[in-house]
Amino acid sequence: MVCAHILVAEDNVHQAELVRRYLEHDGHSVVVVHDGRAAIDETRRRNPDLLVLDVMMPLVDGIDVMRAIRTESDVPIVLLTARSTEDDVLLGFDLGADDYITKPFRPRQMVARVRTILRRTGRARETNATVLKVGDLTIDPIRHEVRIKNELVGLTPAEFRLLAKMAAQPQRVFTREQLLEDGFITARTVDVHMMKLRRKIEQDPRRPERLLTVYGIGYKLV
Repeated sequence: MVCAHILVAEDNVHQAELVRRYLEHDGHSVVVVHDGRAAIDETRRRNPDLLVLDVMMPLVDGIDVMRAIRTESDVPIVLLTARSTEDDVLLGFDLGADDYITKPFRPRQMVARVRTILRRTGRARETNATVLKVGDLTIDPIRHEVRIKNELVGLTPAEFRLLAKMAAQPQRVFTREQLLEDGFITARTVDVHMMKLRRKIEQDPRRPERLLTVYGIGYKLV
């Protein structure tokens, strides 16, 4: 299995979440932004392994985003667009796109093409995606599943990312800032996800035994 850090720049929230879910299910870590300015800033800040870039975006369109990025980075870029004329496709490739996917598209085909580009460019990392176990809690990154005593627990992608990150280092105290690195917007958003996680993995969310608050610092999984 291969994994990569992928930045998705797509202004359509529903479309962006669909792309995120499919890429995460394939084992990748994904951050989403919704405008071209943020796409440039996040590419510079995170140095992703691959960028999925919508052409039609606010503030800065995808073509200009690619022009800016190509002056300083060779990150693989997959363009998403409703434009399908030959001139549009040729312009994308001339500016340095690695692939061009026309909307509407099938998400699984998009994932397969991303996987191919990652292997071809050497950006992918082979991983055994080790199953994580903390007490009677099991996190399977390949299947994107969480179980308690073999009972499946339904988590959102954001909840899964948080739990998997903490399960990789049980007993470690994570600050909110360290958890924000996974693409959450505010510290308050982290707290909300933790509250929802407790409802799903704790027998009594008001008296947590697994996901503990370390007051004044953050959280830890025990």
